[in-house]
Formats: sequence, structure tokens, C-alpha cells
Amino acid sequence: MKNTGLAVLLISLIAWSCDNTPRNAQSIYFVTLLGNDTLAVEQLVKSEAGTSARVLLRSPKTLYFEYELQQDANGGIASMTRYSQDPLQAFTPEGRTVTQQITVVGDSLISETTGEEGTRRTAALNKKGTLPFIDMVHWPFELAFNAAMRSASDSIHQMLLAGRSNADFIIHKVKADSMTLRHPSRGVMGVTVDKDGNLVKLDAALTTRKLIVNRAGTLDFENIVKGFAEKDKNGSPLSGELSGGVEDSFSFKGADFNVTYGSPKKRGRAIFGGIVSYGTRWRTGANRATHFSTSKNLQMGSLEIPAGEYTLFTIPEKEGGVLIINKQTGQNGQSYDESLDLGRVPMKVSKQAEVTEDFTIKVVENTAGGSLQLIWDQTIYSVDFTIK
Repeated sequence: MKNTGLAVLLISLIAWSCDNTPRNAQSIYFVTLLGNDTLAVEQLVKSEAGTSARVLLRSPKTLYFEYELQQDANGGIASMTRYSQDPLQAFTPEGRTVTQQITVVGDSLISETTGEEGTRRTAALNKKGTLPFIDMVHWPFELAFNAAMRSASDSIHQMLLAGRSNADFIIHKVKADSMTLRHPSRGVMGVTVDKDGNLVKLDAALTTRKLIVNRAGTLDFENIVKGFAEKDKNGSPLSGELSGGVEDSFSFKGADFNVTYGSPKKRGRAIFGGIVSYGTRWRTGANRATHFSTSKNLQMGSLEIPAGEYTLFTIPEKEGGVLIINKQTGQNGQSYDESLDLGRVPMKVSKQAEVTEDFTIKVVENTAGGSLQLIWDQTIYSVDFTIK
């Protein structure tokens, strides 16, 4: 895979010779991997003067941000400023602009975010110890784990500011060197920490994001940013969106079929039996629930499917598993109401020689009628049907 070498290289690069780290400060680096793709690289500096961070984010293009955080007596946000900059101009004064400011006004945290559509102002209750939530960025979690380690309790509710609301992340101390972090909607992450609660490794393999975050040795951060920015400039960005949306249509034997779904990529990972567990209900894609519509009545095994639109879920097994056809539509893929199932039918499983990088759904014609196929990696799950 084309980014594997870069991911390995990040761990072994030499120290950044132009480090502007304040005296008595600790400079920390995190590398976030999605499979064998490098999704983010972060430099965190903690000092008596405050906390600052530089972030290279590659989703779906290379972005560069800097953060300055001041914490109050409870460890929460006193103020935070985010600067955005073209990564090709990073580490220079050119094009560096303030794109977010968070301040405390009374009992509220006020966030003003500036973008292409102007400035948006939101307010959220300033709960004790609230830290910023930055999607796919992990330096605020180090501060949260530090606070959890200092706490006398086995578990804490860590509030993270996400837009106009506070998201409740539960941190639980498992052992002296490990914790769990429960995202309000994405699931539980395993965390390895040192004696002070500093983040050593975060494993989100059991969540919908499936990221791995590693603490790294000293990195040549400036050259890393410039290197990935040049890759973008030369037409070699991160290999696609994290889980791009797909809509596809198929027509045969007088029937029209439509599927819409989020399409995650393999990125060098083990898929079925790996990031998609056997015996567990799977959203069968990513993001919004996978939708399937048919203009004709279908018969799948013993299940009659009237013409209309449905959502699809699956329980994959090594030898087959089941396809779930649900009557609810419009929901996120994490929302599933079993009481709205139209029914469940067995799936067949087969192998192909080639590797399909992007999860793909096809509706193909066969002699009896058609087949719904779910294809990823070298595995094909399928269900045959007849058209009424």
C-alpha cells in the first residue's frame, strides 16, 4: 500500500531542529493510523504557560491547524484559539488565520467559528472540567486521561465541547497502565497509559472509526507536514474519503433497484473476522444506514419483499450469516429497531481471487432472477431472489 512506508517512517524520523518548544515544556507526538494510512500527526506541548498543539489532518485532503488552550482551575477550557493555515505555508506567518475562538461568558462556553459561510456562534453550558472535542484529533484526550489518573474515582465523566453541546465521554481505569474510553455513540476504546495518565496508545478498533493512535518518539514534524502537503499538491492525497457515499442503480427483467451506502476502504486491514466481527450485527457499510429499493416485489428464500425501500443490516459468519431487511428508512447506520424487521434470510459466502478495496454492493442478474451481493476484500456475501 502506498502509504505504508510513510507510516513506518513517521516513527523513526529524527528530531525537529527548529523546535520552538517553551522552556520547561514537554513536547509529545501522536500518529493516528487508519489501517496502513496515516490519518493524522500531532505535536502537543504542555507547559506552565498553557497547552499548544499543531495538527496535520488528512481527511480527505491535507489540513494544518494550530491550537492554543488555557485551562481553568478545574482543568477545563478557560479559552482556546484555533489557527488554520495552508499546509504548504505552515511554520511561516503567511496565511495563518484565526478560525475558532472559545471563551467563557458567564456560565457558558461561547464558540465562534469562521469559515467560507462567515462566522457561526454557538453556546454551551460550561460544565466543570470541559475540554474541546476535535474530530479525529486526540491531543485533548491526553489531558482527559491525565485528569482521570489524578481522580480518586475508578471512572469519571469527561465532558468534551462538541459544537453547541457537551458530549459525555466515560473514562474508566482498568489497571495501572490501562483505561477504557466510551464515546457517546461510537463505542468503547482501549487505552494504554503511563503512570501519569499520559496517552501511550488508543485502540478504537471496536468503534465505528477503527483508528489506532500511537505515541511516537520525537518527529521531524515540519518536514512531515510539508511532505504530505506536497503529496496532495502532486495528486496523491489520502487514499479517498474515510467512507465515501455511494449510490448505484441496476435494472434487469423489468425491475429497477437502487442502493445507497457508505463505502469504507480495506486500507490493509483484515475485514471479515477482523474489523467486521463474525456473529455481530453490522451496519453493512458506514455512516447513514444502507438503503435498498426495488420497483418489483421480490422473493428471497421464504421472505416476500414488497416493492419499496428498506434498510439492510447483516450478521456475517464465516460460513454465511444472515441478511436483515428492515422497514425503517432515513436513519443512521447505528440506529436499528428489530421490531421493524421485515425479515431475515440466510446469506451464502464465497471467495474471489482479487481484492476489492472499497466495500461494494451490487445487484446482478442471474437465470432465476437476481442476486444481492456484498463484496469486500476477497469475500462475497450474496442472497439470490426471484422477481414477482
